[in-house]
Order: sequence, then structure tokens, then C-alpha cells
Amino acid sequence: MKLMEQIIEATVAGDQECCVSLAKQVLAQGVDPLQAIEEGFSRGMSIVGERFARMEYYLPELLRCADAMKAAMEVLRPHLGKGQEAGGRGSIVLGTIQGDLHDLGKNIVRTMLEVSGFKVHDLGCNVPVRQFVDQAEQQRADIIAASAILTTTMAYMPDLVSLVGETGARGRFKIMLGGAPVTPEFAAKAGADGYGENAAQAVDVAKSLLQAKKEGK
Repeated sequence: MKLMEQIIEATVAGDQECCVSLAKQVLAQGVDPLQAIEEGFSRGMSIVGERFARMEYYLPELLRCADAMKAAMEVLRPHLGKGQEAGGRGSIVLGTIQGDLHDLGKNIVRTMLEVSGFKVHDLGCNVPVRQFVDQAEQQRADIIAASAILTTTMAYMPDLVSLVGETGARGRFKIMLGGAPVTPEFAAKAGADGYGENAAQAVDVAKSLLQAKKEGK
């Protein structure tokens, strides 16, 4: 079995000891650590995310797999080149919107984004719209991601998009919306750039938005 296939398999199994061992093999064999992360560990976590979305995996399995990848990342991180460090993919300000005290879904999304190479600034839950914008400015983020679990708090999401526009920052930040009651139609009507139905999709959307931002779209 090829090394990348072994990495994917170990990540999907959540085998931390094996993931760490394979990360060491990557270095011993002179394989590019970034390649191992993108084609091995991240691909494995994408499979994990898909299984979680289909309810084939549950939260304990998801967290076990994420921990296994994080342990492997600790081995590889010192050997990443400039611009390849963890968080080198992009920066995201993330939070559950004001009035909403639920953060389980948001925490799962954060975990998936982090192990996929994003630097995540987690603002927590019940985050005022202004705080999203202020922190995005302060952290020089690429993406603002807001979630809602209650239909009553979804009403603040269009306010968030509007405020970003009013501050003249609409061209600097891509906006992602998500959460159980949020639909693609609602996100589009609110003016968001992207919508994530689940954690795995949120990662894919974030990658797509970051690429579009780099291309000036």
C-alpha cells in the first residue's frame, strides 16, 4: 500500500499512533510534508467529515480522527516551508451569531477547518454582529463565518452582511453562513458568499472562497 493511502486509512481509523508513525515515515523518505498533509491527512479528514455528515460517524469518532491528525501535524509542522505553516491556507473569524448560545456545531466546524490548514479565530457563541467585523479587521481575516441554530437568531445574519458592506470591507472579506435552520436560499438572499450544510462542506466552501479571493473574484 502506498504511503498516502496508508495515511488516509490511518486518519479515517483515528489511529493516532499509526498517524504519528506515518508522519515520521514521510520525513524519513523525504516526502514533502505539505503533500502528505494535503493528499493524505486532509483527504482522510474529508472522508471522516463525509461519514459524519451521513451519520456513519458520530462526535467521538470525529474528534478521535481530528486528534490523530493533529498529532501527526505536530511531527510535520517544524519541517514545513515558509508559507506552509498550519494556518497557511487562510484565516477565518468564526462564531455563533448573537442571541444564540449553541456552539457544538460551530466547534465541529472549527475542528475541521483547523485540521484542513486554516487559522481559525473562534469568537465563541452569542457574538454581536459588530464583533465579527471588528475581529475580522483586527485579525486581517480572509473569511467571516457565522452560524445559527435558532431561527430567531438567523435574522442577524443579513445584518452582518450589511454591516460589512457599510464599513467598506465587503471586498476584503468573504462571508460564510451555516447552521441547522440556514438554507442555501437564505444565505444567498442574505448576501453571503457561501453556505455550508455541514462541517465537511464548510471546509470545501472555505477553500473555494479563499481561492476566489486570491483570484480577485
